[in-house]
Amino acid sequence: MSPTPAPTRSKPHKTVTGTVTIDGHELTITNPDKPLYPEVGITKLMYLQTLIGLAPYLLRYTSNRYLTTIRYPHGAGDPHFFYQKNAPEPLPPFVPTAQLQDIRYVVLDSIPTLVWLGNLACLEFHPSLHELGSELPAEWMIDIDPSLAEEPRIMEAAYLAGQALERMGIQSVPKTSGATGVQLYIPIPPGRYTFAQLREAGHFLGKYLVESHPTLFTLERLKKNRGDLIYVDYLQHWYGKTLPAPYTPRAKAHATISTPLLWSEVEANCKPRDFNLLTIGPRLERLGDLIRQVPPQSLDQVLRFLRKT
Repeated sequence: MSPTPAPTRSKPHKTVTGTVTIDGHELTITNPDKPLYPEVGITKLMYLQTLIGLAPYLLRYTSNRYLTTIRYPHGAGDPHFFYQKNAPEPLPPFVPTAQLQDIRYVVLDSIPTLVWLGNLACLEFHPSLHELGSELPAEWMIDIDPSLAEEPRIMEAAYLAGQALERMGIQSVPKTSGATGVQLYIPIPPGRYTFAQLREAGHFLGKYLVESHPTLFTLERLKKNRGDLIYVDYLQHWYGKTLPAPYTPRAKAHATISTPLLWSEVEANCKPRDFNLLTIGPRLERLGDLIRQVPPQSLDQVLRFLRKT
């Protein structure tokens, strides 16, 4: 009988780490050269550097909110991604949290917390639509959601929805979702409206768009029943739900970012993939935060009209 060969041992994987100090807090960065967006050559270090540049804009929409992140341990396209609601452990002492029901959420309100999350391969940031301790909406968003993977009419649909809001006396800011859709962002006065009121106004808008453009829009929630129609999603904007924050990265092949747009860009049929981690810096230097350039909008006139009908 020949002797049994000794088992071979694979060499242990060497983890490269480094440390950075941000605002007096020391953070460990693991595998800085790891590809997070391999299709466009973005490593973890490049991603973290871009997050720091995004922080003055992104944190406006995540501070004082309950945060859900989507983590991709092996980068964008990783099939083993997962949603993270409960704050991951171990939790650094500088990371604030807030309890809602039985979930302890991270509150993303600082650059150290943002970099810590980025190091965990959090590639998407989805804050609550209400602030901590409040049951009232902090803004209003209408999601223009295509049913097709490639929808050449999405900017046309967003433009028509924006024009309809304009006729209602409401200014909105279009923003790419970072995926295939567009959201219309409407700043509103804090503490003035309820989610139910926004849903009522959203249903009115959606019904008008469907009646005016029946070959383009639908209010059918089930995707399998929509055909090629574009869904006016006014239901997602609700207490306890989330939508992608303005300026959040998305885990898509082109490293896209949910980006506020000029209406002229929407009219020109811009492509969502053009707004990404590689292009966002110069854009923000040139245009700033387009959402902040629109004052809070009154919905009183629309709600009064709806009460009469």
